[in-house]
Amino acid sequence: MRQTVNEAFNKATHFMATQARPLEQARFKHAFFQGDREDILNELQAFQNEDGGFGHGLEPDFWLPDSSPMATWAAARILYELDVDHDHPMVQKMVAYLVKTRDADTGMWPAVLPGNNDHPHAPWWHWRENVQDNWMFNPGAELAGYLVHWSNERSQHTYVGWASIEKAVRYMMDKQEMDSHEVCNFLHLLTITAREKEQFHERFEVAYEDVYEKVMKLAVDCVDQNTNTWATSYTALPLDFIDGPEHPLCERFGSLIEHNLDMFVKQINKNGVWDISWEWGSYPETFAIAKVEWQGILAIERYQRLEAFGYLK
Repeated sequence: MRQTVNEAFNKATHFMATQARPLEQARFKHAFFQGDREDILNELQAFQNEDGGFGHGLEPDFWLPDSSPMATWAAARILYELDVDHDHPMVQKMVAYLVKTRDADTGMWPAVLPGNNDHPHAPWWHWRENVQDNWMFNPGAELAGYLVHWSNERSQHTYVGWASIEKAVRYMMDKQEMDSHEVCNFLHLLTITAREKEQFHERFEVAYEDVYEKVMKLAVDCVDQNTNTWATSYTALPLDFIDGPEHPLCERFGSLIEHNLDMFVKQINKNGVWDISWEWGSYPETFAIAKVEWQGILAIERYQRLEAFGYLK
């Protein structure tokens, strides 16, 4: 099995070099071939607007060129993974954008903007009245964590971040079930703020450990225990929440982790990457491009998982 994965990885390396976006090419080289971090930052810069937010189809399922919190979230994840300092100009501009675009009443950032409708997009990115009710703290919970992470402890930016985290935590603690994407936002929030555990009790009168336990339960409840349905439906998978064998959710998911890894291996296509499991149903020419862009993103994420669990040597 490992040899098969290694052979597939070699094909994926060719795919990434010839078909992936320059951003994913740089990320792939950095993840697996000691590529330069600056190459990623240079490519990511092309997606940032003057107002500090990100757009231009960074999230391939909507091609809005203007800044959006969702595209900015996608950029923030990359910047966090690279451990970029708070004083980096790209980060400083992004933080300023996030402070300006937060809804102070709800603590959220709008997931979908009206401008989406004017550009090619998947149906779930179509704006309509009250669409935020479907998204809630996706991606706001995570964006609030990044504000705290990249702001001075006594700055107004930090205050904005913690104020949104308080609203997000109160909302989450009352939920009995939650969309998997929103659960991922909360998991990342807790990872980002792990060094600030005492702040949860001081600010919200709730222990960090209680919040973490609730999010862990929501994550487990998201995953269908019937592995036979995984390959034929768009559903939450254990590896959506886990980046390696040290993650505390591994013990809770148990054998489902192995099932997920085996499924990834079986689904590798002839190019060494993965076909995506969703369609737009519109904008066929644009979707054909987005599909290949997503294959590049998935290749990075899934080979990182396979490598972490020893499937790739």
